Amino acid sequence: MVRAVRGAIQVAANTREAIYASAARLATALLEENGLAEEHCVSVLLSVTGDLNKANPAAGLRTIGFRDTPLFCMQEAEIEGGMERVIRMLLTYRKESDAPPRPVYLDGAERLRPDLAHEQG
Repeated sequence: MVRAVRGAIQVAANTREAIYASAARLATALLEENGLAEEHCVSVLLSVTGDLNKANPAAGLRTIGFRDTPLFCMQEAEIEGGMERVIRMLLTYRKESDAPPRPVYLDGAERLRPDLAHEQG
């Protein structure tokens, strides 16, 4: 069965180190929360707000594995009043399970989807 799960994280600073670490943390949390391993992943789409321009978060995922998983990064639409320094992730995976996907929002990004924040944990 093919499914997809979303997540987001607010990055502390526009630095290569912070972007890499946040992308890795978000991917790891999505895998753990959904009982997945990298081999379950079909692909990962990432978006970044325009103020995160010091590194590509996909490169951050490569530091923790994700060598064989297609990764694609794009800039998030600029929306007036939108949250700053955010990486969003859509992870598509294949796994035989009836469990619904469990989204993950971290480090302030919980404010993007307060309706889902209670489901984490």
